Amino acid sequence: MKNESLVIMAGGASSRMKKSLMTADLKDETLAAAKNYHKSLIPLGESGRPLMYYLLKNAVAAAIKNVYVITSPDNSAFMEFSTNFKREKEHKAIKIHLAVQHLAKGRDKPLGTADALQQCLDQFPQLLEERFTVCNGDNLYSMGALKDLKQSRDAPNALISYSSKGLEFSDARISKFALMDIDKDGYLKDIVEKPDADKVDHYRNEDGILRVSMNIFNFTGEMVYPFLKNCRIDPVRDEKELPQAVRDMIGQEPKSMFC
Repeated sequence: MKNESLVIMAGGASSRMKKSLMTADLKDETLAAAKNYHKSLIPLGESGRPLMYYLLKNAVAAAIKNVYVITSPDNSAFMEFSTNFKREKEHKAIKIHLAVQHLAKGRDKPLGTADALQQCLDQFPQLLEERFTVCNGDNLYSMGALKDLKQSRDAPNALISYSSKGLEFSDARISKFALMDIDKDGYLKDIVEKPDADKVDHYRNEDGILRVSMNIFNFTGEMVYPFLKNCRIDPVRDEKELPQAVRDMIGQEPKSMFC
């Protein structure tokens, strides 16, 4: 089964970041970009290249052939970025496709990451016949992580489980991420978003290490699709969240996701 595609979720409203701009000390050009663009397209450092540029560079290095970027309907900035990225000689082999996360009827904000991925699969049904990697557009994932998820394996799905030791964050900071419960054979048993502080120790392995999800998964399209479609809406965030779809899937299909 083909495993050469990367889906990047970049359709969110970036509302928390935009609230913080009121007190941010940024150059006028960067501030304007931050107000108008998705986080992944904000120019960074002296080069002025955005996070998306470096993520796609790593995808090219990991021999990814197709990239599907999930955007909001107003995606002209992503169109321009994709055109410019492809102009560079070393990037000509990669194909970049734009999927659109449309708003559900009666809503004024996107329905969440599970909905975003479902809409992408509806628009590009060839992914239902493949394995593909999914990640956030506002994280920079390494070439190594992308290559690891392309390796052959018995399980139909996989994810990267980052070590708390390697992340070098405090336990208080780690608890703000999603933690994983992994069985002795390396299969995901549970994934919990921002667990209560008194429950964090439950997720330590025998070496005292916490395993952290940074929302980078590799799915078999046909298997994950019904769990995206039927994902329940989180009562607090009012969204269909990808980790919930993963929990539902491993609940019905144990040992289907390797860490």
